Amino acid sequence: MPAAASTDRRYDLDWIRVIAFGLLILYHVGMFYVPWDWHVKSPQPVEWLEPVMMFTNPWRLTLLFLVSGAATRFMADKMSAGALARSRVARLLPPLAFAMFVIVPPQSYYEIVEQIGYAGTFADFYPRYATSSGHWCDADGCLITPTWNHMWFVAYLLVYSLALGGLLALARGRIAAVQKGLEQALAGPGVLIWPAAFLILLRLTLAPLFEITHALVDDWYNHALSFSAFLFGFLIAKSERLKAGFVAWRWPALALALAAYGCWAGYAWVYRGEGAVPPEALRWAGRVAYGLDQWAFIAAALGFGARHLNRGGPALRYLTVGVFPFYIVHQTVIVVAGHQLARAGLPQALEAAVLIAVTFAACFASYEIVRRLGPLRPLFGLKGAAAANAGASTATARA
Repeated sequence: MPAAASTDRRYDLDWIRVIAFGLLILYHVGMFYVPWDWHVKSPQPVEWLEPVMMFTNPWRLTLLFLVSGAATRFMADKMSAGALARSRVARLLPPLAFAMFVIVPPQSYYEIVEQIGYAGTFADFYPRYATSSGHWCDADGCLITPTWNHMWFVAYLLVYSLALGGLLALARGRIAAVQKGLEQALAGPGVLIWPAAFLILLRLTLAPLFEITHALVDDWYNHALSFSAFLFGFLIAKSERLKAGFVAWRWPALALALAAYGCWAGYAWVYRGEGAVPPEALRWAGRVAYGLDQWAFIAAALGFGARHLNRGGPALRYLTVGVFPFYIVHQTVIVVAGHQLARAGLPQALEAAVLIAVTFAACFASYEIVRRLGPLRPLFGLKGAAAANAGASTATARA
């Protein structure tokens, strides 16, 4: 007999979301130093950071889409499909538009300063950014503006939420049956086998054909991966049986994840660089290892989270709300501070420590300012002050 579905808030998923966004902020700090293409770069690339950065590459964003889908489930069960769609538009569209025209432009400005030697001021740059008339080009192409840069995640989340609203309008009554089917299919080792098989299939078929672009209209592998994770999170969010399955298989998942990571990272390290072309059979093996790594780490995170991160509290309430403003501002802070710090001549270890400290300090400061100013709250994904106070009162009473 299936276990009863949980109707309480999943504190473990809230913690996983907070931790994953924290890792993402550190990852983007790393992008300043690692020898990969990014908006601005340290003049002293750190090659040994590559395997560290690759550790989270396969699963970090997929996990975020999964927990975003789970959070959407708790909202969707309290409202109609139309109300859900309206709620998601009101929550996600204002921050996306605001970021594209206010938060992101400094990233693009310092990008062209570093990459094509643009000598104009930001005041000269901005009107051309906003009107898409800059024609800033180099050998790799042109910078198309306005752009969303890291806010692509919010754009995709908005589109997926609207698509989900359409699915709910057509087939809300089928959710319980689909959840039950997933519980049966993912029983025992199935919780590791079948999702990994699906991700491996995507990696073998769509990934070679569609490079990840974050441009929405031509990003088909990324859509297949991210929307599937979003829907999966939505469907499993209230399943106590699957939650118990992740807990039971957390240690095998972690062992598989580490083994798969070792294989994939070793392959990626040996064949890094434009001139390195692996044999086709080895390329396929690398894709299989990537898919295994991807799902096994997600399964381990869900299992250990459900086992050890199942308590709320003031810190979690603060961070759960604050993580969206953190996400909105963090990359601009990294780009601007990184560009300036690189010219200060600090020892690199000190420079990196300062960059991390400045980034998190700016995130906390921005959140503290924004949450106190009612007109700014919607632009950073926060509910209006009255709704937020009502929600806090309800959460306190429930706790």
